[in-house]
Amino acid sequence: MSKQKTKKFRGSRSCGGGTHKNRRGGGNRGGRGNAGTCKHHFVRAQQRGIYFGKHGFKRPLSVSIDKIIANVGELDEVIEQLVAEGYAEKKGESFYIDLNNIGIEKVLGNGKVTKSLFITADEFSSSAKEKIEQANGKAIEKSQGIEIEIPTSE
Repeated sequence: MSKQKTKKFRGSRSCGGGTHKNRRGGGNRGGRGNAGTCKHHFVRAQQRGIYFGKHGFKRPLSVSIDKIIANVGELDEVIEQLVAEGYAEKKGESFYIDLNNIGIEKVLGNGKVTKSLFITADEFSSSAKEKIEQANGKAIEKSQGIEIEIPTSE
């Protein structure tokens, strides 16, 4: 309303809205709260950031299974402690460990490998395999079914 029109309505009971009852309730606002956000208040809802309907994509739980992982650098650092606790074996200069006994499913390639590690796990990343083999070790996947003999020191 312009300034002149406002001045004109000063003192009048209904200010140009018909009878005094007409602008009372929520129906004159188009509803209460977020009413009409899908219909007559759609633009107002968008300006407020309220969106309705489906957005994006959600992966099914059957597909999104989190694997328990470990990095080769971490294994290289804690291998002495794992030998002391009985989870791994040391034969000569090599360390032998089955990660299924610890509950680790996949080995990733972050970190440095300084020791000769013979690791058995369900999965390996390609960089983890490379690093293990460069350090004169071996990455044995459980799914391959290859059994490795641990040399006995006699």
